Amino acid sequence: MWHPARLLALTLLVSATVAAQSPRSGRMRVHYIAADEVVWDYAPRGTNLITGRDFEGIQELWTKRAATQIGTRYKKALFREYTDSTFRTLKPRPPELEHQGFLGPAIHAEVGDTIRIVFRNNGSHPFSMHPHGVFYDKNSEGAIYNDGTSGADKRDDGVPPGATYTYVWLATERAGPGPGEPSSSLWMYHSHVDESKDVNAGLIGPLIVTARGKAKPDGSPNDVDREIVVAFAEIDENLSWYIDDNIKEFALEPDKVKKPLGASFIDPFGVTNLKESMNGFIFGNGPMPRMRVGDRVRWYVMSTTNFELHAAHWHGNVVTAQHMRTDVLNLGTMGMVVADMTADNPGTWLFHCHIEPHMTAGMQARFVVEPRHANTDRRE
Repeated sequence: MWHPARLLALTLLVSATVAAQSPRSGRMRVHYIAADEVVWDYAPRGTNLITGRDFEGIQELWTKRAATQIGTRYKKALFREYTDSTFRTLKPRPPELEHQGFLGPAIHAEVGDTIRIVFRNNGSHPFSMHPHGVFYDKNSEGAIYNDGTSGADKRDDGVPPGATYTYVWLATERAGPGPGEPSSSLWMYHSHVDESKDVNAGLIGPLIVTARGKAKPDGSPNDVDREIVVAFAEIDENLSWYIDDNIKEFALEPDKVKKPLGASFIDPFGVTNLKESMNGFIFGNGPMPRMRVGDRVRWYVMSTTNFELHAAHWHGNVVTAQHMRTDVLNLGTMGMVVADMTADNPGTWLFHCHIEPHMTAGMQARFVVEPRHANTDRRE
């Protein structure tokens, strides 16, 4: 016969164990995210910051505005975060996150948390938010296809222009890191109504899940000093929803433009709109991530949805990724890799894709490692 006190203690222990294992045992993390139409500049500084010179020669294929060439400014749809459900005030992006460029906000969660996304479509086409890795029901999948559902389970598939929809995702154990992995996992989210047009328009962002008990209050891992997200983003603007708008707005003689009938990379006009970017910047035009010697830096490296193969190369420092030490990572289409660096070599260093056509087209950036005791402003 169980003593009442022992029975109560056992009941409390079981309850605590169940709560710890439940996917809903953590925090509710709420984000207000909209798909906004904006004009994005792939080279806002107007020069090649890798060479320190003006754009020249073949570089002008991707940077020069001309009679039948758009240049570096394009109308796009981007995920942007707001402070509340009124969607009136953009949530400020801190200077240390400005390197994330056109990516949507980094969504953090700890295993056990629930992620609630209040999504507003401010665009002119139906859009959605589809996550990778996390657990979701059919009414929060954010993808349209013949899946046998109907009614309320279809409302998430494509949110009409001007409408709002709430997605609920669970950061279960399967979304967190597995045995032997770092303390956080990289996933991503993107619009999945017309995936090619949506992602090439710019609707993609990172989703980071930290292991249970290893997260700071904001959901980021507590065993790193700095997180850096970089998308080796090959964006084919020819496939974006807005290619006709961009021809009309930015080509100097739009009536003379002939859009490609086949593959973009073999068409004279098409290749000018194939942007080999890092977070939406080419030729080093993005803000440089900064760190100090000794900092534990976690790099989240990803790619997007086109026919992509990238070789991400850090100069001057090395990372540990996929159970090995290296300074080059291979990424395929929609690749997602976590790489840890303990910065040990001060300087301004190149970070780029080692595939020659991608380098030539501008898939190059820089990062800064400051001396350990430097008293420098980390902003650009």
